[in-house]
Amino acid sequence: MKKILVTGGAGFIGSEFVRQAVYANQYTVEVVDSISYAGDRARLKSVWGDYKFHKVDIRNAVLIHSLFKKIRPDIVVHFAAETHVDRSILEGQVFLKTNILGTQALLEAARHQGIERFVHISTDEVYGDVIKGSSTEKSPFSPNSPYSVSKAGADMLVSAYARTYKLPVNIIRASNNYGPWQYPEKLVPVVIYKALNHQKVPVYAKGMNVREWLYVADCVRGIMTVVQKAKIGEVYNIGSDIYRHNIDIVRLILKILGRSEDLIQFVEDRPGHDFRYSINCTKIHRDLAWKPEYDLKRGLADTVRWYCANRNWLDKKVSYLSEYWNKVYKVKK
Repeated sequence: MKKILVTGGAGFIGSEFVRQAVYANQYTVEVVDSISYAGDRARLKSVWGDYKFHKVDIRNAVLIHSLFKKIRPDIVVHFAAETHVDRSILEGQVFLKTNILGTQALLEAARHQGIERFVHISTDEVYGDVIKGSSTEKSPFSPNSPYSVSKAGADMLVSAYARTYKLPVNIIRASNNYGPWQYPEKLVPVVIYKALNHQKVPVYAKGMNVREWLYVADCVRGIMTVVQKAKIGEVYNIGSDIYRHNIDIVRLILKILGRSEDLIQFVEDRPGHDFRYSINCTKIHRDLAWKPEYDLKRGLADTVRWYCANRNWLDKKVSYLSEYWNKVYKVKK
């Protein structure tokens, strides 16, 4: 079987990829993760013993090179990243180091090892605000936060290595993921936790910012399709075509949990907040025959159900976040 190396495999989306890769029984799976604040091997408990784990920081180029030489992967799927926009506004340097320099360390190791495919997981946020229409894979970048700038930089590095060194790459730009195991700094788990505990639910500005909501299992099926079927060198957008204002997502979750909308508390807007993201996914639909399976009602219901059944995990994560929430959610005066 092909050996597949998953960076950030103990993270939210990366762990879902590891689980699907193990269940597919087509790969030998190796996981690299530094176990930062957002990483957790508990996400991999259902496939315990079916993968090999390496606790390595991707920013350490020497260790990464040694690891590639040791395990000799055929395929690399690169999820490892700092991902939260609010944190990037507070402490941008770590995003540049991890998302750009960490990616460069992986690319260097991959080219020296002679891998078959390097799949880089990016974000729709590199395209910036899309007030009308949708971004295609050829749309120009216009990132507006330290996070999205760092991801755009990583994308360009991957493309540069493909052209300069003939590295066999694919790039995937995905829309807003949600689902089980997401760290409670993102909107959906924050709302679920606050609502479960009858606390005020913070919503930026008036909650009218628009996002494209993609269930994590669907996203990973799309990534796996690229790994298995895509032509080397191609870039793919992966989205759901499900657009909602943030306030509508909040209201849906409150309705599922049977909580009053009186819990909603509008707070000061995020600095430089992008109003709308939208990606055109015609290419992956046409070329690789991938489409999402989850509608929003099913996806949110399954997500809420999971968090209700795993409140111990959620409570443990939230115990470290009170100071952080105070920094980012400032009540309007």
